[in-house]
Amino acid sequence: MARKANTDGAAGAGTPGRLKQIAQTYKMTRRVDSKVGLVVAGVGIVVFGVLLGLGFAIGHPVYGGILGFVLAFLAMAIVFGRRAERAAFGQMEGQPGAAAAVLENVRGWTVTPAVAMNRSQDVVHRAVGKAGIVLVGEGNPNRLRGLLAAEKKRMARTVADAPVHDFVIGEGEGEVPLKKLRTRLMKLPRVLPGAQVTAVNDRLRALGDLMSNMPVPKGPMNMRPPRGKMR
Repeated sequence: MARKANTDGAAGAGTPGRLKQIAQTYKMTRRVDSKVGLVVAGVGIVVFGVLLGLGFAIGHPVYGGILGFVLAFLAMAIVFGRRAERAAFGQMEGQPGAAAAVLENVRGWTVTPAVAMNRSQDVVHRAVGKAGIVLVGEGNPNRLRGLLAAEKKRMARTVADAPVHDFVIGEGEGEVPLKKLRTRLMKLPRVLPGAQVTAVNDRLRALGDLMSNMPVPKGPMNMRPPRGKMR
């Protein structure tokens, strides 16, 4: 009985949390997309109305109404999700580290932000998965070419057996818009087995990244270890 009470309590606690998250997402989306409520409601009304009308036409209005309600709810959820995602990308575009945030929300990839950076704050992030290694650059496209080439060269001897893909975030020719990065990542062919992905990750960790390769300043500061970990 105690176990059942705990389960019911967890379910009850989870529902308000989910509703709160949906409400927060709606508020965030509405700040960018003021018509999101009208559009979502309109989609629901149209879908429900069409299926209810078909139900009356075939003599089964109850079935038509039930099916219309379910499909209307599904259509509203899909439309709301797409507009919320578009609004989120709109807010993220141009912000430092936006590409890393997108990468970290794609399942099946191990992401290391800022494996390379220059004085102009152009940055390269790395993701490793079954499609191989993906380097994603944010910043000036002309400067990023050299930064990406240097990072490929640095990895060449360590992970020569893994395919390497590189993307530059932007709206220009040959660049990948931030909102399409996830899609481009998911379309890459899966060519590495799980064991090889793990091996590639281990070798890259041994190679180090930007933060772990930074020189430690000399002097009294070395007497006390820094607080927290840097990725």
